[in-house]
Amino acid sequence: MQGIYLKLFVPEELRLHGALLYEWILKQAEIIGIPGGSAVRAMAGFGRHGHLHEQHFFELAGTLPIILEFFAPAEAIDQLLFLIEAENKSLFFIKFNAEAGQTAPH
Repeated sequence: MQGIYLKLFVPEELRLHGALLYEWILKQAEIIGIPGGSAVRAMAGFGRHGHLHEQHFFELAGTLPIILEFFAPAEAIDQLLFLIEAENKSLFFIKFNAEAGQTAPH
C-alpha cells in the first residue's frame, strides 16, 4: 500500500483544550480515519536551539518531545496537519511517500 509517513515532534507538556497535545492529535487522527498511530517519548534530544534535553530519574516535569508517527493516504495526513495548524500550533514534522505492507506468516 502506498501512502504518506508522518512524524511529528510534540513538546510533552504542551496542552490543547485541557488535554495533552499529543493525546489530542492521536484522537483527531482516529476521528479522521487514520488506521493507527504511535506516540513514543524521546530519551534525549536537541532541537533548533541546540539545547540538549535528557531524561533524569528525579525529573518531574518533562521537557523531551513526544514523537508521533502515522502512515495513511495523503488526504488524511493533510487533513491532520490542517487541524493542527487551525489550532495555531507550530510543530516540526517530517513527511514523505512510503510503502507499507505485511510479511507473510510462517
